[in-house]
Amino acid sequence: MEIPPLMAKQYKEAKKLIENSKSIKIYSHIDCDGICSGAILSTILDRTNKAHDIDFVNLDVLDNIDLNHELTIFSDLGSGQNIDAKATKDNNILILDHHPPLRDLDYKNDKDYTYLEINPLHHGIDGSYYVCGGGLCYFLAKEFGFTDLSWIGVLSAIGDMQNTHSGHFEGLNRIIQSDAINEGYLDVHESDLNIYGRNTRELFIALSYFSDVKLPITNNQNESKALLDELGIDSTIKRVTPEESEVLEKIGILCEAGSDYTLTRQDRAMLNKELDSIKNAQTLPPYLSKDEFMILFQTQKRIKRKTLSDLTDAEKGKLYNALNRMIINEVPPKYYEHIPKILIGDSYTFLLEDPGSFLRDGAEFSTAMNACGRNHEEKIAMEVLKGNRDWALVELEEISRKHRYNLATSMEKVADGDEIIELENLQYFDGTGIKPEIVGTITGMILGYCNWRKPIIGFTQIEDTEGIKVSLRCSRFLSYDGIHFGNIIREVSGEVGGTGGGHAMACGAYIPLDRKEEFIQKFNILLNENISI
Repeated sequence: MEIPPLMAKQYKEAKKLIENSKSIKIYSHIDCDGICSGAILSTILDRTNKAHDIDFVNLDVLDNIDLNHELTIFSDLGSGQNIDAKATKDNNILILDHHPPLRDLDYKNDKDYTYLEINPLHHGIDGSYYVCGGGLCYFLAKEFGFTDLSWIGVLSAIGDMQNTHSGHFEGLNRIIQSDAINEGYLDVHESDLNIYGRNTRELFIALSYFSDVKLPITNNQNESKALLDELGIDSTIKRVTPEESEVLEKIGILCEAGSDYTLTRQDRAMLNKELDSIKNAQTLPPYLSKDEFMILFQTQKRIKRKTLSDLTDAEKGKLYNALNRMIINEVPPKYYEHIPKILIGDSYTFLLEDPGSFLRDGAEFSTAMNACGRNHEEKIAMEVLKGNRDWALVELEEISRKHRYNLATSMEKVADGDEIIELENLQYFDGTGIKPEIVGTITGMILGYCNWRKPIIGFTQIEDTEGIKVSLRCSRFLSYDGIHFGNIIREVSGEVGGTGGGHAMACGAYIPLDRKEEFIQKFNILLNENISI
């Protein structure tokens, strides 16, 4: 896919608009895509010596917003909001958004100010899977010749889950990915196992978060350990020393010195039995010296549970087959063809990041960006994206730690099944007390505790207002049915005096507090023709 001619013409117009503007304001969204979008735009303006202000905002502040600058740029938002209600001939507008637009391409024709909206949907390009806000901003950067920002465009697409349709980037995202590879910023491992936390989470923990379908391993680390033990891929000893190899052979474990060794369940049982026997007998067996016992003891302490990145291709194949069998036992036959798309996908490594850093893996980097957005620290994230690896990175690590704590404490409030109310076509929970900024994340995490066959909706009241934040998440299997919950939530929220929108699997809305029940009933009824499991 290439950029359509009319869209390419729009980018040239956008470049001129920026070059001819002296007073510029950027509004961008608070999630990973929005933060990446803002970072790319801010970098463009820095490099072209354009003074500018930038704010990261929620969608609910945009309707009828005051415009006080010669040029206002909206990135990863704006298409679905009434952002130009107060525009005058002195207020030019540039929108770079991939969400469903309220206005068509002809909307600009009768304006006495410049109104330029670059939205892929105006050009027949799917904004859910083919390009996101950060990608649109990257193509503007490319117009200026700044292809070194391509890696941020890739990160935005990862954060926006643009690859969930096929496990790979498609459409315009392929161009961005190619640019990032050519620039030396990105390595792509095609058709990898699609499990979050490949570098930092022990595999048994990572598996327990599987939530598209409720499996025996979902929210059950013991079952995850048992599965990995059964497959013989749970634990490893890194770079076995000659002394370790010699002592392990004496108790029946054969491993080659100088290489990593994956322990089978029997290996671990033999090692544990040997050490427990010595401990209970308080004496050494005749075939082990005191020094050899100490080597054995230290070897046991060196056993490391594997992460996904530790697995060989053969081990990943074993795990894929096991997960595939589990899912087949849980889903209707019509979903069998989609299982590979759930389990397999490309993985992304940012080559200029430290090998031990959580920023090296694309999925984990995007999570850190979202953590900043959920904690009103978007500008810290932007500083990291713009190259600050000193104080901003330290701040980012602390924000991520705080974010994990907030998620854990919030999950405790709703993980009990009694808090989840199930209707005919949907299920929901009252998230009172949960910060609006993280209710979407919590809603996604709750998927593993409820009925995957229906969408889950979380509600939480916005402090000091009469409004409610609504967040919806669903299993990827439902999106393969062709249901676009972003369009549905936009329609229903509008009917109750609110605003909403988003993607097929993840979307949200803001509605009046006193119309919550009406919203629930309307949503449930509207899904009568859509939920068919």
